[in-house]
Amino acid sequence: MKRKATDSGTVSKAKRQKEPEADYCDVISRKDGHGNAIWPASEESIERARLFIKECAASRSKTLIVPDKDADGLDAGVIIRTTLIALGMSSDLIGVHLISKNATVHDEAERAAMLAKDPKYIIIVDQGSRAAPAVVDSLNTKSLIIDHHLSDEFPENATPLDQTIASACGFLCAMGTHGDLGNTLKWKPPFPDMTDVFKTHTKKAINDAVALINAPRRTSKFDVISAWEALLAANGPKDILDNERLLNARAEINEEVEKQTHTPPKFSKDGKIAVLRINSEMQVHGVIATRWAGYLNSKALEIIMVANSGYRPGYVNFSCRIARSARSKHPPVNIIESLKAGADLDTGDLVERMGESFARGHKEASGGIIPAAEFEELMALMKIGEKPDPKPEDGAKKVKTSPQKNNLMNYFTKK
Repeated sequence: MKRKATDSGTVSKAKRQKEPEADYCDVISRKDGHGNAIWPASEESIERARLFIKECAASRSKTLIVPDKDADGLDAGVIIRTTLIALGMSSDLIGVHLISKNATVHDEAERAAMLAKDPKYIIIVDQGSRAAPAVVDSLNTKSLIIDHHLSDEFPENATPLDQTIASACGFLCAMGTHGDLGNTLKWKPPFPDMTDVFKTHTKKAINDAVALINAPRRTSKFDVISAWEALLAANGPKDILDNERLLNARAEINEEVEKQTHTPPKFSKDGKIAVLRINSEMQVHGVIATRWAGYLNSKALEIIMVANSGYRPGYVNFSCRIARSARSKHPPVNIIESLKAGADLDTGDLVERMGESFARGHKEASGGIIPAAEFEELMALMKIGEKPDPKPEDGAKKVKTSPQKNNLMNYFTKK
């Protein structure tokens, strides 16, 4: 699959030139008024979170952890649970609430389900954040939000904090970070020194464990609880590698990815966006987007979008990644801004109709869940599938050449 696509999606024999990879650690952190880096959050926010967690543990009251379904969310949830127990809290008082498929922590059904468990404290991890009512409708419940997504809005009466790292759970920290930022992270400052962790646990074991933890939430069964229970029982990544349910889930996902990944892309008129459409009950759109971001390559291409119309009836779940060939562009590609710019071309109420789940996540890895009809409107605004305007030289006489039999479009054939 190491082939090079041109702007029109055809193939060149020229070997793709490898672009330098940008690293998270190279990003310049924001500074406070004293010139100190604000990472992972302000000292004030970190101290408020410490006090919240200490108060929670000391209260000996029912506590509910609400982690996201992926590796970084689940790992962080286990780190919080381990911390509370280390501070003297009984494990019997700590519950977990896993969000249902196609739902968010802000949905009324989820808020009611959390409230029904009657927690005194709720700690929400990696769920994203937005302006919303209180986490639950109870004046007797306190909430802490630990998150690292792009947002400056929070539910009412919640204490926010960017994700922190508990040194006592080093392998969980490494798994969660690799699960979110990728396994090529250099672990330079501002990250802590993880030398001891990687002496104890190989990066291969950590990365393989991440893939297994992410597998259940991608299946149609959506049994995130299997991943959570595997993490609770693990003393290291190797304990996860022989978990039968996780291995079976991974096999299911691999089979589905292979089945769906041959969908041919359609390009935007300006060649900046490639859209691949699939229909799957499994959450494989993000995996396929990541795969093709590393292979589709052209001078104009910036964003790979995989749109899944089969995951939630009546909706399109889509994932976007930056094409490898565009990762070193200046200014850098911002997926969220690009999606919103496309939606803003509408002169009506499309943005409102798409709702709060449009263009969420990170600048480098975004997506959304929007009604199918609104998604088609968005595709039209972004001119997906429209041919580019003819170039002046297109009218010149063309020389016939023998067609190349081995090309990228041959790959986009159902097998």
